[in-house]
Amino acid sequence: MGQRVKDKVALVFGAGSSGPGWGNGKAAAALYAREGARVYAVDVRAEAAQETERIIQAEGGQCRALVADVTQSAQIQAVVARVLDEAGRIDILHNNVGITEMGDPIEATEESWHRVLDTNLTGVFLTCKHVLPAMLAQGGGCIVNISSLASIQVNTYPYTSYYAAKAGLNHLTRSLAVRYAPDNIRANAVLPGVIDTPLIYQQIAGQFQDVEEMRRRRNAASPMGRMGDAWDVAHAALFLASDEAKYITGVCLPVDGGKACAGR
Repeated sequence: MGQRVKDKVALVFGAGSSGPGWGNGKAAAALYAREGARVYAVDVRAEAAQETERIIQAEGGQCRALVADVTQSAQIQAVVARVLDEAGRIDILHNNVGITEMGDPIEATEESWHRVLDTNLTGVFLTCKHVLPAMLAQGGGCIVNISSLASIQVNTYPYTSYYAAKAGLNHLTRSLAVRYAPDNIRANAVLPGVIDTPLIYQQIAGQFQDVEEMRRRRNAASPMGRMGDAWDVAHAALFLASDEAKYITGVCLPVDGGKACAGR
């Protein structure tokens, strides 16, 4: 166990993995716990949150699994109330929930558009709505939003709604940073590039001939010649949530092996 977020309370939305292996939220929850935080692992799927809880507790960390759909304000409010009742504060709000659905404006349904915007963007608005009052009352806190490199760079995938949602999330993050800086509340975003997580096999693989082609092309898209992994994203989030970043706010940090610089 480390000390970088020792005794802090971390509320992680999207803390379960969408499949076997390590997703970004699951890795972040585990890393916060390893570095001394008391973690509340929230996922829409109870079994996913409970798996993260079991892993953290097996390592000697503190974690409680909770269930909530980030598109449902009442469910978020209930989770926040539970955390405040048990822990008394929320030092880190980590927003990891995100989905992709393919479709350009002509092809995508209006229902799909709203589903992606509600999950990726409105969900963060709602978690902030319910957590920020607690952070204001306790005199500070930190928000880490997991965005995407797709927020600043158009790639080969036809997911218009995802581009829009993640771009909106970046500016929402900046607006939170400026608005709440006098209150000792920081807000930053992490922009993962091509990352090898369970989610890509469910939501991205269909854009390729097969999984091996997906891996090959995603590896080639990075100047480093390989995809990153969930731990690369988690370590960036940990830094932004820690006191090492106490004078950093409003930053949208690419974790992409140089992909944004290369423009591919």
